[in-house]
Amino acid sequence: MSIISKDISKAVALLNAEEVVAIPTETVYGLAGNIFSEKAIKSIFETKKRPFFNPLIVHIHSVEELSIYVSHLPKKAKLLAEAFWPGPLTLVLKKKAIIPDLISAGKDTVAIRIPNHPTALELLKQLDFPLAAPSANPFGNISPTTARHVERYFKDTIKMVLDGGPCERGIESTIIGFDHDEPIIYRLGSTSVEAIEGIVGSISIQNKKEIAPDAPGMLERHYAPTTKTILVNNVSEAIEKHHGKRIGVLAFHSEVKHPAVTFQIILSKEKNMEIAASRLYDAMHQLDSQVLDLIIAQRFPNAGLGKSINDRLQRATVAN
Repeated sequence: MSIISKDISKAVALLNAEEVVAIPTETVYGLAGNIFSEKAIKSIFETKKRPFFNPLIVHIHSVEELSIYVSHLPKKAKLLAEAFWPGPLTLVLKKKAIIPDLISAGKDTVAIRIPNHPTALELLKQLDFPLAAPSANPFGNISPTTARHVERYFKDTIKMVLDGGPCERGIESTIIGFDHDEPIIYRLGSTSVEAIEGIVGSISIQNKKEIAPDAPGMLERHYAPTTKTILVNNVSEAIEKHHGKRIGVLAFHSEVKHPAVTFQIILSKEKNMEIAASRLYDAMHQLDSQVLDLIIAQRFPNAGLGKSINDRLQRATVAN
């Protein structure tokens, strides 16, 4: 029996009962629970097999709620919230004591955002609490962008996936923290560096931290298929080095013509970065299901969302 449902009232009832529910957002599906329920939050960590030192993102439905959970809002944070919320941007801000340490991994900051998805927003409006909702996948695995992806991961461990259709943006939110009120990118994501700099000016990127990360998505290996994956500039050259293997190819816009290629996916023949990003994880899921010896991923132009796509592919190939 499928655990997928479009019934928001059922999701509300489960979340009020301190259960965990997978929910849609515009970025990826999240494994959601009441931030004030220790039972629910521990269940999220245990279901994902996520380390407790890795903080969670709090999802709210309005800017007005910020003052409940955040003790200080830098001027540039306010500008970013006005420009990109609801949307795929997470702000790491000084938290109030109301935020449990379990959510923030003991830090004095909390990661917070307003998702831009009608189902997620309607759900949040019907609840008396915000939701923590890290990606609904086992820790380190490929993030889910459809309800079916989540069901394959957790059909025996959670009671419901709230179906909101395929995720429009397809990769996680960009995360921004602050040092002396100046913004720093902790995780590249669905809001491009260029768009952010258009609001607040030049911004530094500090997006790797293995010990006590400041935000989700900073660990070196993440978003990874089980199939060995490599990231290359020249796919044809890489194929020649792996004779006799069942090879899958993840390409940006052009088909790779080579007899050794068993299966391949082109992300955007139109060379559209937003389309490519929205299809990235689903393509990785498909490739990972093909019983391949090797996935060869093509590096993207390092501009706009290409930076975020390359970041995900790089983390998927570390020690794989």
